Amino acid sequence: PYYVDLNQNLFLQASLQSSDPNLVLFLDTCVASPNPNDFTTLTYDLIRSGCVKDPTFYSYHSPYRYVSRFVFNAFQFVRQHPSVYLQCELVVCRYGDYSSRCYQGCISRFKRNAET
Repeated sequence: PYYVDLNQNLFLQASLQSSDPNLVLFLDTCVASPNPNDFTTLTYDLIRSGCVKDPTFYSYHSPYRYVSRFVFNAFQFVRQHPSVYLQCELVVCRYGDYSSRCYQGCISRFKRNAET
């Protein structure tokens, strides 16, 4: 466990361990949950499908394509949940493949009305 105070900035970094220099790492989704085994029932989105959902979330530019760096303010789930667990999904793409997920950025999916 990593202990932080409420509203303290929490800095994270993910890196790809590969000998291929032509790979890019993209942070797609990060979801928080009070339960380490359930990331669907009670959750809080920091970033989803490349779209920032939390106002304190910030993605830092990295000098390396294979490193993703970001920060957000530590928070607590209400109703007696003392711990917060984080699950992130990252995508690995070929550098320069502009049709890949890594180069699409935020993908917002709009729901359509069933009548139209």
